[in-house]
Amino acid sequence: MKENTVRKTVLLLLALSFTTVTLSACEQHRTFGQKVRDTVDPPQGPIEKAGRSIDRATGN
Repeated sequence: MKENTVRKTVLLLLALSFTTVTLSACEQHRTFGQKVRDTVDPPQGPIEKAGRSIDRATGN
């Protein structure tokens, strides 16, 4: 039973690290509008900065 839990945890961490590396490998091509928004309304803190980065990487 304990081996099964350890295996699931390792697979979950592996999947999470793969997803993180994939998102961080995306090149950021900011449009003029995004540059203006970042200048006029800069992200407040690391969470908002990460949210904007994920939105741009996924095309939202």
